[in-house]
Amino acid sequence: MAKRDERMSEEEEESESESMSESESGGREESQGGLDYIMSLPDVPMKLPPHVELQRTRVFCNADAPNHTDTIQYSGAFASVGIDNSFRLDHFRKDFRVEVIRCSDEDLEFDMIGIDPALANAFRRILIAEVPTMAIEKVLIANNTSVVQDEVLAHRLGLIPISVDPGLFEYAENNALTERNSIVFKLHVRCERGGPRLTVKAKALTWLPNGSEFPLQSEDPNSNSTSKPKTYTSFSCSQDSLPEFSSNPIGFKGRLNDIIISKLAPGQEIELEAHAVKGIGKTHAKWSPVATAWYRMLPEVVLLEEIEDEVAENLKSKCPVGVFDIEDIGNGKKRLTVARPRACTLCRECIREGEEWEKRVSLRRVKDHFIFTIESTGALPPEVLFTEAVKILESKCERVISELS
Repeated sequence: MAKRDERMSEEEEESESESMSESESGGREESQGGLDYIMSLPDVPMKLPPHVELQRTRVFCNADAPNHTDTIQYSGAFASVGIDNSFRLDHFRKDFRVEVIRCSDEDLEFDMIGIDPALANAFRRILIAEVPTMAIEKVLIANNTSVVQDEVLAHRLGLIPISVDPGLFEYAENNALTERNSIVFKLHVRCERGGPRLTVKAKALTWLPNGSEFPLQSEDPNSNSTSKPKTYTSFSCSQDSLPEFSSNPIGFKGRLNDIIISKLAPGQEIELEAHAVKGIGKTHAKWSPVATAWYRMLPEVVLLEEIEDEVAENLKSKCPVGVFDIEDIGNGKKRLTVARPRACTLCRECIREGEEWEKRVSLRRVKDHFIFTIESTGALPPEVLFTEAVKILESKCERVISELS
């Protein structure tokens, strides 16, 4: 009797497990079929709804604080509506572009469109800290009777931009200074007694193509050697004999000539020698080639309703940078228009006086459109600085790829 009960329980368990497996497989087939059916429906949205698309691509600058400031990079963020948010190189190549807005000898303004904020910030950091330039590193002072202390004078000389291509030089590191890794300048000025005060400017620095003229102190001062005394540099030839410098002498060009080094009273004198070497801003700010490099997202000013007559005049007067303009629409009526949206600084004066103004004007920022500005110190043209930053970023990417492979 017990054995028969055991056989019956085993048969019941087998039948239950079979029924469960059948139900599970049937459930999976039904769920998979249901998902395929849902995705095949013609009314399934294959693009984001307008309000979600705005949240993804715009920053809303409200009166109290900005909203939707994050960039959505997760590939499956919109998988529920059939949108693939993963990064695609072909899409990046198609969407990314650079448009130059203004270019001069001192600054460059351009738009970077279709780029991630992290990549834009990488360009900014490279421009500030990793593009090499030439700057004065060592100052040998023979005489300084001015009111400027020796260390302050050396610091001021180091901050003067040198307009020369750093690609023509090598890094000195701890090696001897040669014609291939250094530039030597001499400064010897004196204010004569009885005369007016003398303003010493950067143009008073004289390039020494043959290297240092200050003799290196010998370990044996009593030596009677008739050979040429050693100096603080080891030039094997004159720099002006090299083809890259024969037609383009090293010095300070344009406004750099007028940088003030010191002011001398009658009877005061400065005699020194300055040695410039190659470096990057990460080591010291004197090697940074930019006065500043910064970017901001493209402003977008949208009128949510027609604004006319007195309200339009009031709103135009609120904006301190002149974003809005008044348009005559006839019959004595005037209408507000957005004339200069790029000038918007997000001061929020146009929406500061209550919710009724936020219902009329919407201030936004485009997340993938950056207005980039480069202000050069004068050592290199701003367009050269940008191309050099691109080359450095490219070399970084190549190095990462080679290490991963």
